[in-house]
Amino acid sequence: MKKYHTWGIVSLLSIGLGLGLGYLLFADRGKETIAPPTVSPAKGAVEYTCSMHPQIRQAEPGICPLCEMDLTPLENEASDQATLLKMSPEAVKLADIQTARVGVGANGARRIRLSGKIAPDERRALTQTAHLAGRIEQLYVTFTGEEVRAGQPLALLYAPALLSAQREFLEALRMKTTNPTLLEAARAKLRNWKLPENFIDELEKSGKIQREVLIRADRSGVVTARRVAVGDYVEEGAPLFELMDLRKVWAILEAYEPDLPFIRLGNRVEITTPALPGRSFSGRIAFIDPLLNPQSRTVALRVELDNTGAAFKPQMFIEGEVLGGTYTQTALVVPKTAVLWTGKRSVVYVKVPGASVPSFEFREIELGETTDKGIQVLSGLEPGEEVVVQGAFVIDAAAQLNNSASMINRMVTQDPASVNTVPDLKPLVNGAFASQWHAAIRAYLEVKDALVATRPVEAARKAEQLLQVLNVVPVRDAAPELQTWWQERLGGLKAHCRKLADEQDIEAQRRQFLFVSELMIQHVRALGSGSTALYVQYCPMAFNNQGGDWVSRQREVLNPYFGEAMLRCGVVKDSFP
Repeated sequence: MKKYHTWGIVSLLSIGLGLGLGYLLFADRGKETIAPPTVSPAKGAVEYTCSMHPQIRQAEPGICPLCEMDLTPLENEASDQATLLKMSPEAVKLADIQTARVGVGANGARRIRLSGKIAPDERRALTQTAHLAGRIEQLYVTFTGEEVRAGQPLALLYAPALLSAQREFLEALRMKTTNPTLLEAARAKLRNWKLPENFIDELEKSGKIQREVLIRADRSGVVTARRVAVGDYVEEGAPLFELMDLRKVWAILEAYEPDLPFIRLGNRVEITTPALPGRSFSGRIAFIDPLLNPQSRTVALRVELDNTGAAFKPQMFIEGEVLGGTYTQTALVVPKTAVLWTGKRSVVYVKVPGASVPSFEFREIELGETTDKGIQVLSGLEPGEEVVVQGAFVIDAAAQLNNSASMINRMVTQDPASVNTVPDLKPLVNGAFASQWHAAIRAYLEVKDALVATRPVEAARKAEQLLQVLNVVPVRDAAPELQTWWQERLGGLKAHCRKLADEQDIEAQRRQFLFVSELMIQHVRALGSGSTALYVQYCPMAFNNQGGDWVSRQREVLNPYFGEAMLRCGVVKDSFP
């Protein structure tokens, strides 16, 4: 009876603690801050909690009254760092917390060898047409494969309509003082046939009517088809030649089904061809065919190549090596059990080396692709660090109860002096640095506008311009504090700008823009926006309801993560200055 009586008291206390914690969690939904427990244990005292229900805490071992799991020991030792949690050696042993050292992916990037052919860029094809009806008197381009340049004569055309138009022009010229409108109409008629200005000027000066007119190439290219011969009568708009501009070509590679999971837009490809031994060419995958070829069971990949020197010929055989896969040789890989997810954030706990008692640091990381070896870490960890691979949830539960940084406690209540906040560097921003920083803000806003309009080509170009502006921000003469802060964060900002500029897919660009925006918001908070009024806006539905911020120059919401699909989705969170 005494045992059951004790459990009843424990249950009542647990329920009371749970209700109190629930009130603290939900009493103010507008904040992420979670208040610390109302009762703090004595320093050094070992408490027991449930990893599934961290609100359950008691001073002796037992079973969770909610899920009947064994309680695990924790030591709530206060720390002056919001991201650090200390535990007793006994608690670490009983909770079976295990760590693993972070290392570089041993196998490197997956290299996929493919074969294919060179093809013309279909977007650079041109049909040269006759701009007025007439008879072909002479051809200056007579065979396919001949290269022509814009403005080069292609054929000599006798056009009866041109004779009449010239007579009308000369008659209008004699009446220009009394009827200037008639002269402009006659001149416009000649211009509409794309006659060069020197033809009209010569007619106006000499007054002599010309029987033939030269047809000139509208664009440069290689003749792929000739549609006319000498003596043919052509109608206005009739095709004369088919041209193809080969200064840019496509490398079409065939990927088999098993390789598709490891191929992404933007993957770098090294291309070689037997026709050019000893040379290699680099490009990125710009398009992946959405349809599978049922005969070859392959999917076509497109790489755009510069062909200014005419090294590549259409139908030339090529081989490509895709640097795909799930991690590169410089990427860090952690076991899947080490990562805790909450919304768009991913966190791990890192063991602090050399600590007098076992200590674990809360760390937010940026993840890449998932592999059979683990998960690629793009940023947030360094080689050689030890991460918790078993028991991370137990540590996080203790961090929540201690009001330390955790999955839930993104903002924690503590001494403001110990919080790593964004510094106020606005008094140090002046001169050439201020001018270039404000240019970077304008360049960022142009990237945002391109994404609002769902223009991926323009967004990539604007991101490239933003990179160029960031590269020349003068920090050498700035204050040392400003130099240090800028240089520590410039690498991440430029890395995401580079990824955005290299992407062709609009959704991939928007994902990179999210990271750029988060960094730009930090920069604007620290460096200011000068006299420009800016607004921090937020869309709760972006990225599968994970949410996303951005900066705008106008209060009106224009959503860069959805474009016209949900243009007005979002709210204004903050404003500068």
